[in-house]
Amino acid sequence: MSEPASISAGIADRYATAIFDIAAESNALDTLETSINDLAAALADSEDLRTLITSPLVSRDEQAAAISAVADKMGLAEVLRNTLALMAAKRRLFVVPALIDALRARLAEARGEVTADVVSAKALTKTQSEKLAKTLAERVGKKVTINATVDASIIGGLVVKVGSKMIDSSIRSKLNSLQNAMKEVG
Repeated sequence: MSEPASISAGIADRYATAIFDIAAESNALDTLETSINDLAAALADSEDLRTLITSPLVSRDEQAAAISAVADKMGLAEVLRNTLALMAAKRRLFVVPALIDALRARLAEARGEVTADVVSAKALTKTQSEKLAKTLAERVGKKVTINATVDASIIGGLVVKVGSKMIDSSIRSKLNSLQNAMKEVG
């Protein structure tokens, strides 16, 4: 992991721990999860919001006022609104995407779930996704949530990552292995 990425992850992890603990104490984990999903959707949809949290040209006060207005308008959980305001005051809004990921991981862990990142050449059908989730759940002993993406360059098969384990059954990786084997022979 590059140094700036690990610094961002460390900052996000500390904020996520505080937010999660406060929400857990007040039995507001469901509200927190809804707020996180809303914030993630807003970040994905709004170029202006992404610019707001990352631009060094926006002053601290402008960032704080804007993020507070956005949080109020969206009806985000109080603990998340307060944390975003604090992050703006400390010029740390750039870690919001990492914060969302860290909070989602903590919420999933609290529910006994694990997320599997699955890359396929074509979009998985609902049946395929459910069958894969069931098979992975039997392997890892926890409920598995599938985070599916499509990458046509893998040609076929799947690349599945659960935690630190990765299973690459893609045709691309098999062709690369065959190519390397042929280089060794020749």
